[in-house]
Formats: sequence, structure tokens, C-alpha cells
Amino acid sequence: MTTKLFGEPIKRLEDARLLRGQGAYLDDLGNDALACAFVRSPHAHAEIEDIDVTDALDVDGLVAIYTYEDLPDRLAEPLPLLIPHPALTHGRTQYALARDVVRHVGEPVVMVVARDRYLAEDAAGRIVVTYRPLPPVVGIDAARAARHLVHDDVPGNRAANLVQSVGDVDAALGRAPHVLELDLAVERSASTPLEGRGVLARWDPESRRLRMWSSTQTSTGVRAAVAAKLGLALVDVDVITPDVGGGFGVKIVHPWPEEVLVPWAARLLGQPVKFVEDRREHFVAAAHERAQQHHVRFGFDDDGRLLGLDVRFWHDHGAYIPYGLIVPIITSTQLLGPYKPGAYRVEFDSLYTNTLIVTPYRGAGRPQGVFVMERVMDAIARELGLDRTVVRERNFILPEEMPYEQGMIFQDGRPLTYDSGDFPASLAKLKELVGWDGFEAYRDAARAEGRRVGIGLACYVEGTGVGPYEGPHVVVETSGKVKVATGLTTQGQGHQTAFAQIVADELGVPIGDVEVVTGDTRRFGYAVGTFASRAAVMSGSAIALAARAARAKALRVAADALEANPDDLEIVDGVVRVQGSPGAQIALGTVAVLSNPLRYAFDASAQAATQFVVGDISKPPVDEDDEPGVEGRDYYSPPQSTFANGMHAVIVETDPDTAEITILRYCVVHDCGKLINPRIVEGQIHGGVAQGVGGALYERMAYDEAGQLQNASFMDFLMPYVTEVPRTIEIDHLETPSPLNPLGIKGAGEAGVIPSAAVFASAIEDAEGFPITSMPISPSELFELRRLHEGERR
Repeated sequence: MTTKLFGEPIKRLEDARLLRGQGAYLDDLGNDALACAFVRSPHAHAEIEDIDVTDALDVDGLVAIYTYEDLPDRLAEPLPLLIPHPALTHGRTQYALARDVVRHVGEPVVMVVARDRYLAEDAAGRIVVTYRPLPPVVGIDAARAARHLVHDDVPGNRAANLVQSVGDVDAALGRAPHVLELDLAVERSASTPLEGRGVLARWDPESRRLRMWSSTQTSTGVRAAVAAKLGLALVDVDVITPDVGGGFGVKIVHPWPEEVLVPWAARLLGQPVKFVEDRREHFVAAAHERAQQHHVRFGFDDDGRLLGLDVRFWHDHGAYIPYGLIVPIITSTQLLGPYKPGAYRVEFDSLYTNTLIVTPYRGAGRPQGVFVMERVMDAIARELGLDRTVVRERNFILPEEMPYEQGMIFQDGRPLTYDSGDFPASLAKLKELVGWDGFEAYRDAARAEGRRVGIGLACYVEGTGVGPYEGPHVVVETSGKVKVATGLTTQGQGHQTAFAQIVADELGVPIGDVEVVTGDTRRFGYAVGTFASRAAVMSGSAIALAARAARAKALRVAADALEANPDDLEIVDGVVRVQGSPGAQIALGTVAVLSNPLRYAFDASAQAATQFVVGDISKPPVDEDDEPGVEGRDYYSPPQSTFANGMHAVIVETDPDTAEITILRYCVVHDCGKLINPRIVEGQIHGGVAQGVGGALYERMAYDEAGQLQNASFMDFLMPYVTEVPRTIEIDHLETPSPLNPLGIKGAGEAGVIPSAAVFASAIEDAEGFPITSMPISPSELFELRRLHEGERR
């Protein structure tokens, strides 16, 4: 009997292959390919006066050197601005190779192709580029001051200004019994996946087709961008995403300069060409995120209920803005969390600086927004002397108010409407899980031992499953095996398992008979990509729909063969049978054979579908409204995003002498609707919490005033080790199904990281007794804050 798999914590199917070293990542491919290296700008802002390649020409094994002047046609135009927006009035993107001016350290200036990477690097090292340095703009303060400009034609370094509001904020603040203001900041960080970016390209001159492999989060997006830049028909470009060693958002950008230059060079040279970035390149030439400054005014009543919230913030998007305003729009809308803010106004400027570009990184603007709102909640509690959970409870949206319209426009261009959730129930679970009500006794006992401990909590809502669509192709083979192809890519999320669980349940087959392929445009050409916690919602829903279509076809064909009503049939363990008549059955593989009328028999099983065996000659072999095969192809396109939510609590200890911060307990309550695989969801949460610990306590991009990144290596960029990440992350789930998709699911991929800055700020503030207004926070910074506050008390 087929066991129901949806909701079961089965082990990941892909792990055995990966753990045995049988994965195939980008750099495992193309061993016969030419290699390329890049001469990158050492300056944050400078004019290019001259490029001298003379000495490089003597390198044995050199194949080609390209500068901007060599780029033809569309390749010489700026790279695309992927997501335009009416408020983005001064959008600027980079050239594939710098033209006249460089605007951040690491910007590519010269491309070198050689027999191998060592020779390419040798040749690149001999190229002399003469620069005239220009004044750099580093950091939000410098961008706002605008004494210098990143782009001469962008006044005030401002790419965009966007305002959204609901209600009369000024009137609400004017009548509020209590009004407070906060200045808050989150510093720049980066995702730093284990595997950096990479691309391999082969040009077939006979078929005039391009085949590419890219370590990307959107193979179809890369395909479309490359086809457009190189003037190729979409059908003449194949993009395959091999195993990917992490993405976390940085690989959703497309095309990177290298993704258009490598296939262009491969076509030009008639040989395969490969690029794999090294770690320093990833630090200075990929993408960062997080840096924002916020000024917040908020009014509330004597019970702690918000009456008005006015947020003004500034977002540092780096030297260019290829991904548009997605990050600050998410910040401005997801800042609201599970709360009713009364009147709300938010305004942001998105600013150019002479630093690396900013694109979504796991959480994508939400950690900043949650940090702001949760600081507001804690400030209200402190001002009124209320328990922090009580203030949150009094501001929650209630389950009977769902769907709840916040009156804003979300990142997908659609209204910010929460579809589901029970925030009071989640908070009750969290309080019980962490022992909130008993913490004061624990604190007293710790204080008696000379220890300093604190507890914090943070709540968030996450828009997941953004459109526009995803789809799959589900095929039942004549062997009874099921092949599933979907266009989005995989970077370790467990798609081969979760999607197989869906198909196995829908088609009634053993999970071992289901094979899932992702990110290969040869197998499925229409997709959007893997980002924004959308894969399970989008592709999972579409796969369920396609599997149901295949199931309906299988039952129809089997009904003819068994002379039964399709409604009386079931599929169990890959066998279609009449319910209540165990002897009346037919293998699903045989059904696939019968579904495809044949003229030729290639094996014994195919004989059953040839013209002298199939008996009914009263109708065409394939009905007018039918097609051969047991297959399903469908698309899921949601009316809006679906909103997951969660709440985290942490207990920390701060050393009274060194200010070192130790995590004692970390608890999570999460609601992503119905769980396909709880084991995978909890793995996602664990990974997100680890990244959140890094973002809250360790990781930051340290630029000096000249725009030089001071910690562009793993020797200098501080990350948490296993010794810093909680050994046990205590997790509980609440399942409020989404009404927006056929599976009732919501996304989970970013849940662990979103509230991290907020929850640690809350706990450290609770331990220390003074406000925490900037994250991340290091022991040295906490030590300095102690000194300042002790001086103020004197």
C-alpha cells in the first residue's frame, strides 16, 4: 500500500549522491575549456585613461584580450535594469567591461582568455591600466551629503524616492498620548556561499546553437538575457544549472558581466570558455546587501497600541542598481510585520555609493524592516513599563481579520494582503517553548552567580511565493517511472525530495520511481527562478496540478482497458486498479504504453499499442481533444504572494568583563502553512538561524573612506563557526494553510534569518539595560556602549 508522503519528514533523496562526492558543480565541468580571468579596478572611483596590454602578449598560451572597445552591438550597451519601477527615475547599470569610468573596486575592465586559468592570471597581471582617481562616495552619510557624485547625471546620488502611506500619520501622531523617535542602522553584509559564481559556454558552429552552464538561481533568465545580448533566438540557447554550492540571492542577478562575455568569447573563438570566480572576486565583484539607516517616529496610547508610525530611511544600493528597488520596497512593506500600525507612512531614498552593488540576500530587506518594528515594540514596552509580549499581543492582527489588507503595494506590484496566520497562537507557543513567564526567576539566579543574561523576541511576516508563474512537465514512462522537469533551479533546498513527495502522492507511485530535474532549459524552458521563498509554493503547486492532469489521463486510459468507470479506479504502488476488485488492475507503465498508439513495436510491452492489437477502430487512434502519452504540463500563477510568519526568542549571556555574547537558547515558532517535509523545513530554519547569528553578531563589509574593502577574505571576514551557532535550535510549527494555492503551503526558505538582528538586539538590550540601535554588534562595540552609558549615569 502506497504510504502518504506529503507531510512526512523523509530523508533527502539527493544527499547520498552529494555526500559521496558525486555532485557535479560548475568547476567540475569543462576541463577542456579555455579559461578567462579579469583585470578589475583597484579604485572605487576613477577615469580609465589608458590600457596597455603589450607585456601580456608575451605570455605563452594567451588566446585573447578584450576591452570595452572590442564589444559589439548590444554587448556594448549597459547591462539590463531587470526590474524597472516608476519611482526609479535614475536607474544606472554597469557595462560588461568598464567604459571610461570605474565606480567600485572589483569592476571588470579587461577580459583575458588563455589556455588555462594560471596563464590567464599571468597575462592579466601584466596589463597596465592607467587611472585618474576621482573622489569616492562611501556609505550612506556620504551619499546623502552628495558633495561628490557616483554618476555625474544623478543629482544627489539618488536613484529613487518612494513614498507609501495609509491614513493621516501627522494627525495620528499629533493626538497620540505618547510619541517617541528612534534612529536605527543595519550595516552592509553579504551571503558568501561556499561556491562563487561561474559560467561555461560552448558554441556549436554547425547547428549555430549555444550551450551554457551557469551557477545561477535562474537558468531561464540567463538564457533570455544572453540571447538578447548576443542577438540569438531563444530556442538556440540552452542553459543548464549544474549542482550549485549555495546562492542565497546573490546568484539571482542576471546576466552578470561574465555571463555574457564568456559565451560571446566562446562563439568568437570557436572553443569552449569557462570562468570561475575566486573568493576575493566574490567579495568585491558579486553583490552585498543590508545597509540601511532609519529614522522612526511613532505614537501610541496608554495601553501600548500603535496609533501612527512614520518611517524615513535611506538604502545603500552600491554603484549600480540592476535589481531595481526590490530590497527597499520589501523593507518598507514587510516592516509592518504581524501588526496593525494605525496610520503609516514610509519614505525611502535609494542611493548610489562607490561600493559593490546590492541585491537580495536571504531575507531580502526584511531583516532591516523587522529590526525597526521590533525596536519600536520594545521601546513602547520600556516606556510604559509593560511586558514586551503584551505590547505585541495588543497590536497583533487577529486570525478572524484575515485576509488583512495593509493598504500598501508589495514587491510583486500587488496589494499587501495577508492571506492567513494566527499570530496570537504563535506567540503563545513561543512563550511556552522558551519559558518566557519563568525567565525572571532564571535571571535572578544568574545574577546571584555574577552572570548577566537577557531574553529577547522578534516577530515577522514574510511574503513568499511571488509570481508571475512556474510550471513543470510530468511524464509517466512505459517503465512506470515518472520524470518531472521544472524550470526553476536548485541550490540545496531539497527540491528533488519535496517535489518527488508531491508527485508520488498525486500519482500513487513509490517515491523511488520519481526523478526530478530542475534548471535545465532543454527539459523545461519557461520559468522564473528560485528566490523569495517561492519554489515550494510556485513549482510545488504547479507540479501538483500537472501530476493531477497526468493522473486523470492515466485513469481514463486504464478505464478503457479495464472496461471500468474512471471514478471507480485508484492508483496504488504504481498499479491502477478497480476499487474493491483487486484482480482488475493494470500497471501504470502499461497504461503509458496504451496511451501512445504505435505503428512499430520496439519491445514486448510496445506490442500492446500497435494497430493490429488495439481493437477499437470506430474512432481515431488519438482523439481530437487528446494527445499521446500519460503526461501533464501546467502552470501555477498566483493572484498575489502568500504570507508566512514566525517568531523567534533567544536567551543570551553577556560577559561582564569582555562583553562577549553567548547564546544560551534559541527558539523558533514558524508558520509556513502545510509542511511538505518537516525535516527539510527545519533544515532551512537551522541554516537561516546560522546566517542570522552571523549577520547579528559577526559579519559586516568594512569599507574604508577610499572605498577599499578591508576584509575581502575569509581570514578577515568574521563568520560564526559551529562553536558560535546554537547546538540545539528548538522549533515548533503552527500550520495555517494558505487559501491561495492547491497545497495550502507558504514559503520557508528565508524564515530563519529574518528576525535575527531584532531578536539579538532585544535580548542584549534586556541583559544590559540600555538601547541597542545598530546591528551587527560585536563585543568591542558592546564594551564601548557600556562605557558610554556608564559615563551618562555618572
